[in-house]
Amino acid sequence: MAIHEIYMQRCLELAALGAGRVSPNPMVGAVIVHEGKIIGEGYHQKYGEAHAEVNAVNMVIANYDNHADLLLHSTIYVSLEPCAHYGKTPPCADLIIKHRIPKVVVGCRDPFARVDGKGIEKLKAAGVEVTVGMLEKECRWLNRRFFTRVQKQRPYIILKWAQTADGFFAPADGSQHWITGPESRKLVHQWRAEEDAILVGKNTILADNPQLNVRYAEGNSPKRVVIDRRLELSKTLNVFDQSVETLIFNEVKTDIDGKNKYIALEDFDRFVPQYILFQLYLQDLQSVIIEGGAHTLNSFIDAGLWDEARIFTGPSVLQNGIKAPVVIGTNAGEYAVGADSLQIVTNLPT
Repeated sequence: MAIHEIYMQRCLELAALGAGRVSPNPMVGAVIVHEGKIIGEGYHQKYGEAHAEVNAVNMVIANYDNHADLLLHSTIYVSLEPCAHYGKTPPCADLIIKHRIPKVVVGCRDPFARVDGKGIEKLKAAGVEVTVGMLEKECRWLNRRFFTRVQKQRPYIILKWAQTADGFFAPADGSQHWITGPESRKLVHQWRAEEDAILVGKNTILADNPQLNVRYAEGNSPKRVVIDRRLELSKTLNVFDQSVETLIFNEVKTDIDGKNKYIALEDFDRFVPQYILFQLYLQDLQSVIIEGGAHTLNSFIDAGLWDEARIFTGPSVLQNGIKAPVVIGTNAGEYAVGADSLQIVTNLPT
């Protein structure tokens, strides 16, 4: 691996530390190198707070009395194009120019309209040497949620389900049947902490009375999204416990009850996934993990509205019941998780 790639890989490692904390912003890492030595590094830690470049520069300033001279002869590596506009914080391109850092290596351009090349242009206009596209594929993959929201005007959609060894999702009567082991369930809770929202249909709530939160991992619980067309679910169920914001899509009413927000859709017979995703987009939700049931999962699959599927297969068999969904995509890997197997499938454009 070339030296530039090593430093950009470190940027990616740092950026990933912001998972679940920076949305709707992207995850970004920055590394400052002087004569082959990393003298500063940082990442975007929380939405509304300092960007990666600011934290990296501040580390140099805090640790070196001769920081001005060091920065004058350094290269800063950033996994995403430095911003050029005033948002929650000042432009990072201006910060780089202010400290006269002569070289910038960028992982990939920022597709957000107020940046999208403008940060690179500002740096070049100030005489900064800019290299773009270092580990670009990896940088884009890390921020696939951010890129999807900006470019497709919808959240990044992750489908998750468990199926038996013979391809069933649940017993025929829809009752609860544990398919996966504790290792898989713990992993799912970690995933939840990394996404903005978790979505389920009415039947899943009735069968499992889930809490849809993060109990077996560190991190914040995502917003909950429930599809309950006729508002038939009891308010005593766990998903309505007011612990986190919960959006209930229905055809009856639009109303607010504490953290439970009812959103009425005009047409529940057509384009329901599209309507829901647009509403989530309007609320700045960058990603959603859909955990069931089979009908809900299939409705998004049939609409072509999914980006990634995470499919657990447990060792048990049911012989009959509700068939598990089927997706056609690119196999992105298969892994053992305890006694279960996990397959990742991506819905890449052809």
